[in-house]
Amino acid sequence: MASRRTLLRTAAAGTAAALAAGRMAAPALAQGGAARTLRFVPQGNLASMDPIWGTSVLSRNAGLMVYDTLFGIGSDFQVRPQMAAAHAVSADGLTHTVTLRPGLRFHDGEPVRARDCIASIRRWSKRDVLGQRLDLLLNEMVAVSDERFTIALKRPWSGLTWALGKAGANICAIMPERIAQTDPFTQITEIVGSGPYRFLRDEWVAGSLAAFACNAAYQPREEAPDLLAGGKPVHFDRVEWRVMPDAATAAAALQNNEADWWEAPLPDLLPVLRGNRQIVVETINTFGAFGVLRFNHLNPPFDNPAVRRALFPAVDQEAFMQAAMGTDPALYQIPAGAFTPGTPLANDAGLEILSGPRDVEKARQLLRASGYRNERVVLLSATDLPNLQAMTEVAADVMRRVGFNVDLVAMDWGTQIQRRTNRGPVEQGGFSAFCTTWEGLDTSVPGSHQPLRGNGAGAWSGWPTSPRREALRDAWFEATDPAAEKRIAEALQQAVWEEAPFIPLGLQRPQQAYRRGITGVLKGGPSLFWNVRRG
Repeated sequence: MASRRTLLRTAAAGTAAALAAGRMAAPALAQGGAARTLRFVPQGNLASMDPIWGTSVLSRNAGLMVYDTLFGIGSDFQVRPQMAAAHAVSADGLTHTVTLRPGLRFHDGEPVRARDCIASIRRWSKRDVLGQRLDLLLNEMVAVSDERFTIALKRPWSGLTWALGKAGANICAIMPERIAQTDPFTQITEIVGSGPYRFLRDEWVAGSLAAFACNAAYQPREEAPDLLAGGKPVHFDRVEWRVMPDAATAAAALQNNEADWWEAPLPDLLPVLRGNRQIVVETINTFGAFGVLRFNHLNPPFDNPAVRRALFPAVDQEAFMQAAMGTDPALYQIPAGAFTPGTPLANDAGLEILSGPRDVEKARQLLRASGYRNERVVLLSATDLPNLQAMTEVAADVMRRVGFNVDLVAMDWGTQIQRRTNRGPVEQGGFSAFCTTWEGLDTSVPGSHQPLRGNGAGAWSGWPTSPRREALRDAWFEATDPAAEKRIAEALQQAVWEEAPFIPLGLQRPQQAYRRGITGVLKGGPSLFWNVRRG
C-alpha cells in the first residue's frame, strides 16, 4: 500500500514539475465564442442525464442546469419557493397546496402544468431516499388547475418542501408529464426541462463532451442567487463540459487558459495551481464527500454480516483518505462514523471499531470464523475518477491481506453505475463491493442518508434489509428535540457496526480550481452554473 501511494505521489510530482516549468503541452480545445462560452472540466464522465434513475453527482449537477425544482435550498439551508409562487399548509398539517409561478415553460415551448409536477414527483418518489418517505405518507396528489395542485398526506411532515428542494443525489426534477411517466428504474432518453440551460443532445459524446445552451426563455426569480434558491441568472450563451480523465491534460488546459474551471484537480497538483496568479483554488462544497465501502447484500460472500464485519479491524481510514486526497490534513477528516464528521449528529458511539489500533490478524481470524469459502469478490474500480480509484485500490489491498479472493475489475464511471444496478451474482455480471462518496450534506442526517437505508429492494445499490435501521430512521423523523435525534443517531451508528451495510472511509474535502477571471461561483454546495460570469 505504501509503495503504491509513493508511486502515485512520484507520478504527480513529475506532472507538477513539468507544469511548473511550462513543458506540458496544452490540449487543442475548440474556443469558438470563448468570451460567451464557459469551459468546464467535470470530475468524470457524464454517463446519464437522468437525475432520478441513478445517484451520480455528475447527473445531479447537469440536471440542476436543465431542470428546475419546485423549491430550493439556500446557503442557510432553509428551503424557499423556486418554481412555486406560493405554498400553503392546512391547519392540520396534512394538505400542502403549491401554486406555480406564471410563465413557466419547458424547453419545447409547452407550459409547465400542475400535472407535470405531479408526474415528476411520483417518479422521483420511487427512487429518492426522501421521496420514498413521501411515497409512504402520501394519500393523494390532485391537480386543482393548471397552476395549482395539492399534496395530501396521511400524517403531517414538515420536511416535505426540504425534500422537494434538496440538492442531494436525486433532485426532484420537474419534467413534462409524458417523460415523467417513464418507469423510474428506466433511464429517460428525452431531456426536456424548464431550467436555465438546455441540453444539446445532438452534441453529446459520452466520455468527451456535453454541451448546454442558455435557455433564453427562462425567467429567473427576482431574489439574489443563493445556492438552489433565489434567481438563477445565466451569463454565458454556452457551457461545455470537457471530460479530461488525464490530470496533466486538465491542469495544462487550465494553466494555458484553454479551460475555465476544473472541478476535481488532483491534490498533488494543488500547490502548482496555487502558484499561478491567474488561478483560484478553493473549497466550493463545504460539506465535503463522505467515503464509503459498499457491499452487495444479496449474494455471497457479503450476504453474510459476519463476513462484512470481518473487515472492520483492518480498515485504516487515514490510508484511504491519503490515497485519495494526499497528506494535507486540510483535505480530509477522520475518524468518521456513520454520519458526516463535524455535523451535529456525528458521534463517538462504538467509533473505536475504526479509530482504535488496526489489527489485520484479528480481521483474518474473524474472516475464518465467518464461514467465508473463498468466494470471488468482484470489486468495481472507476478508473476515470482518481479519488475513487485510489480508495478502491486500498480496499483491494486490505481485502487481500485479510484473506479475500479479490477480483479488481476496472472500468469507467459510466459503466460502473450501470453495473451497480445488476442484482445478480458475479457469474452473471453482478458485483460484490465498490468504493464511492456521498454528499456530506446527505449523510449528515438519517432521513437523506442513502447508505443507512435497510429497505431491501427499494434501497441503494447493495440492497440491504434491516427492519432495525428502518425503525430507527422512522423514529428520527418523529423526534421532537435535538437530544432525541442524537440518541437515535447513536443507536443507528451502533447498528452500522453490527450489521455493516457499509464501512465509513472518511470525509474528503476536495478543492476546485478556476481562472481568476471567472466570478460569481456560488459556494457551499455543488458546482452550479448560474450567477457565474467572465469578469
